[in-house]
Amino acid sequence: MIYRTEHPNPQFERENWRCLNGQWDFEYDQGKSGEARGMHKPDAEYSLKINVPFCPESSLSGIGNTDFLNSVWYKRTVDISKEELKGRVILRFGAVDYEATVFVNGNEAFSHKGGYVGFGGDITDLLTPGENVITVRAVDDTRDRMIPSGKQCRWYRSSGCSYTRTTGIWQTVWLEFVPAARILSVKYDTDPGSAVVNIMAKVNGAGTLRAEAFYEGRPVGEAQTDTAGGAAVLSIKLSERHLWEIGHGRLYDLVLTFGEDRVKSYFGLRSVTLDGYRFLLNGKSVFQRTILDQGFYPDGIYTAPSDAELEADIDRSMALGFNGARLHQKIFEQRFLYHCDRKGYIVWGEFPSWGLDNSEPDTIYGVLPEWLEEVARDYNHPAIIGWCPFNETEEDQYRDLVRAVYLATKAADPTRPVIDTSGYVHVLTDIFDVHDYEQIPERFAGHYEKLAEEGKFKYSHEYSQEYAGGQPIFVSEFGGMTLSSGDRVWGYSKLDDEEQFYRNYEALVNVLLDNPRIMGFCYTQLTDVEQEVNGLYKYDRTPKFDEQRIRAINTRRAAIEDL
Repeated sequence: MIYRTEHPNPQFERENWRCLNGQWDFEYDQGKSGEARGMHKPDAEYSLKINVPFCPESSLSGIGNTDFLNSVWYKRTVDISKEELKGRVILRFGAVDYEATVFVNGNEAFSHKGGYVGFGGDITDLLTPGENVITVRAVDDTRDRMIPSGKQCRWYRSSGCSYTRTTGIWQTVWLEFVPAARILSVKYDTDPGSAVVNIMAKVNGAGTLRAEAFYEGRPVGEAQTDTAGGAAVLSIKLSERHLWEIGHGRLYDLVLTFGEDRVKSYFGLRSVTLDGYRFLLNGKSVFQRTILDQGFYPDGIYTAPSDAELEADIDRSMALGFNGARLHQKIFEQRFLYHCDRKGYIVWGEFPSWGLDNSEPDTIYGVLPEWLEEVARDYNHPAIIGWCPFNETEEDQYRDLVRAVYLATKAADPTRPVIDTSGYVHVLTDIFDVHDYEQIPERFAGHYEKLAEEGKFKYSHEYSQEYAGGQPIFVSEFGGMTLSSGDRVWGYSKLDDEEQFYRNYEALVNVLLDNPRIMGFCYTQLTDVEQEVNGLYKYDRTPKFDEQRIRAINTRRAAIEDL
């Protein structure tokens, strides 16, 4: 069975493409000597088979090896016709963890460092009509403190809030057949007040770039411009104004043409700003009722078994009355963000910073290049309403590292707020967020009394900088309650029964909803993940609690939000 055959990027979709998911040859290379032994050559023999796009640690891959895998190899053949070779052939990977080198017919084609964002290259000149061999080497070391690994466990056995590792290919692989003159990338900025979308495109070759916008099938605007190559800029004044809002995606479809190249895309009309303590969406104060989403699956680990399961996790969250999520310690695939865009589900884009040694200046090389790739990749998604490159850095962090990444993020995207490091020790941040796992409601309430009454706040973490006042406050982790117990069961607190859970949950949430100077919360967490059992759903996604009771608690109006 071939999994995940849908187009991996609905914001940049060409008709002429081919999915390369399915069975590939596979081999271990623990000594990292594979190239010296000729494993990149077309006639090299591999002893195993793997089901791409699932990592070898997963059951859906057909392998299920959860040990440390330092280096692995993949190989498959593809048939390319003479007709397909008349244009250019681009080989693309959704994500390969961590450092990938790609060979075509034994020749190195391109490489990429970074386990979470897509990459690709033009392989036309390495192809011949008929059968061709694609080989991929992936090198990864979760224990290397210069490699970001998020929630992948650095120890042999998963423990606490660290889970099964992911090595190698874990998102879709595909071919695109394109003309030589083509669109390379696009970037959208929207002005909801004047109903305008500005389009900045990078192109290869000279020609006319044309853009046509549609809403529910109706044409609502178009523009075109000539370019000698490199870049092109367009603005479309939309004849209909439909705002992207929480719970209402209201997406515009966009068709881009450049010579013989045609790309389907979309955008949402919305703005994000901060005003004192308030977070504004289209000028309206909204309260962020978010959930911590780890993005792990029992059978696919990092990879959802189907597109429907990606969408279903959003639906599960919304059924509980949440309006968004922190996409925690993982860069989620673009199909997930597409469903967030469609549903009006707000999300924070994060980087898998755990595993990095943030006390070392050289750590910037493990963060900044891939982080800026993420910001560029996901810039056009209206669902992303903020960025957060680090999580829970400690007092020994290299402060200039955090500052530099914050400033680079603001330069790459001045349209969204940035949290420098979620929880603990802020250096330079737009939003002062805190992690508060106090479980006794009365004590929890005491943490925020002076904030509500006087605008003053003292964070309980002993190494935190002081809150200067006037900034938005976001309680970006709290809760983490579990009813489970056992030797390898982990959570932030153990409650006795379900009714106690509802009482505690409502009391904690009410503290945050009723405070006129708190802009949002993020509850830990959506689902159990392996031994961490503080989810509102089990790892297999079956409910643990009454969805309607939790929804009623979550959806009560917050003091800070506009009607």
